[in-house]
Amino acid sequence: MKFDFDLSSDENSPPPMGLIVLQVDETIEGEFRKAFRTSKNQIFVTRIPSGLEVTTKTLTSMEHHISASAKLLPQSREFSVIGYGCTSASAIIGSEKISHLIKSGCSTREVTNPLLAATEYAKHLGVTKLALLSPYIEEVNAPLRKAFEIKGLSTETFGTFGEGQEEKVARISEISTIEAAITLGQDASTEAVFISCTNLRTFNCLDKIANKIDKPVFSSNQSLAWHMKKLSQQN
Repeated sequence: MKFDFDLSSDENSPPPMGLIVLQVDETIEGEFRKAFRTSKNQIFVTRIPSGLEVTTKTLTSMEHHISASAKLLPQSREFSVIGYGCTSASAIIGSEKISHLIKSGCSTREVTNPLLAATEYAKHLGVTKLALLSPYIEEVNAPLRKAFEIKGLSTETFGTFGEGQEEKVARISEISTIEAAITLGQDASTEAVFISCTNLRTFNCLDKIANKIDKPVFSSNQSLAWHMKKLSQQN
C-alpha cells in the first residue's frame, strides 16, 4: 500500500547552524550541547580528518579537507553560520581561507572559527591584554600568539601544558586547567584570560577561575558558541 503525503515548510524554522569538528576532538560537542541547550536552531555536525598529534604539519593538512567536510552537511538547507572547530589551525590556515573553503562546500551566510570568535569576544569585553593558556607545543603556540598580535591582542602573559597528543589534551584535568589559568590571570598586567583549544575541557572551569581572579575568562568553545549565536541572530 502506497500513501500520499504532504511536505511541511521550513519557513517557520530558524536557519540551522553547522559545526565542523576535528576527527580527534572529544570535547566540543558536549560543551556545545550545554551552550545551545535553550537554542531553537538546529546544529548539524560534520567531522574533518585530523592528526593524532597537534603540529603545524597536521594542522596545515586539514586545509585540503575543509570543503569536503562542509559538503557532508545537509545540502537542502542554507545555514545561518558554520563554525570550524579548531583554534590553532585557524591561526595557521587563516580565517579568510577557511571561510572560502567552507562556502565552496555548502551554502552558509556566515563562517567563524575559535580564533576569530575569541578576537571578537575580546573586543566585546573591551580588553586587549590577554593571559593565554594553551595545551600546545611551541611550534603551534608561536603562530597562534602571532595571530592574536595581528589583531591587536597582547599575549605577553602566556602558559602552556606543552602537550602534542590530542587524546591527552582531551583528558587534561579541569583542576589542572583551573590552577594554571589562575596563576596566569593573577598577573597584574592582564585584563582577561583566554584558554585555547576546542579539545580542552573548559566549561566547568570558567566561572571558578573568574571568581578567583576577578577578571573575565573565556575559551575557544565558549567564544565560538557565543559568536555563532551572535552571527545567527544577525541573519
